[in-house]
Amino acid sequence: METPVHTPNDTTTPAITRVVVMGVSGSGKSTIGALVADAMDIPFLDGDSLHPMANISKMAAGTPLNDEDRWPWLEIVGNELANTTAAGIVIACSALKRKYRDAIRSKAPDTIFLHLDGSLEVLSSRLEGRSGHFMPPALLASQLAALEPLGGDERAVIIDISAGINDLLAEAVAGIRRVSGQ
Repeated sequence: METPVHTPNDTTTPAITRVVVMGVSGSGKSTIGALVADAMDIPFLDGDSLHPMANISKMAAGTPLNDEDRWPWLEIVGNELANTTAAGIVIACSALKRKYRDAIRSKAPDTIFLHLDGSLEVLSSRLEGRSGHFMPPALLASQLAALEPLGGDERAVIIDISAGINDLLAEAVAGIRRVSGQ
């Protein structure tokens, strides 16, 4: 007997849209993530709020996180995605390396990664104008060095952050819908 295949138009299994808005500090993960979630009528969660205090203290002191610091946080992010009871969820999370995205996907395999990509100049300018955040601009270089491009086998949307906010939002939502088949 053949196993039934569920297509995006199959109404027996409602689609859950799981999105990680990824990128380096200053790329707009929280801002764009909240706007995308609002446009798609699903909850938004800022992954920064899931960091243990030790991680926040370390970053505030200008010390980059290492993998040992990140694994528990990435597990929490993956669990939040996997356990959503809503029609979907958008989470802002840097997810800079393939192995970090793989860790998230191990919990929520259908996650779409929305990469907010920008030049050093644009990112630096945004960070200089930002106040009240624990991530200092000095760590941008280490994040850019750690950033690994999305693979062709990853469910992903990449947008250039140099466009205006309305264009970014429209491109992000259209890309997510295209990748998710909605």
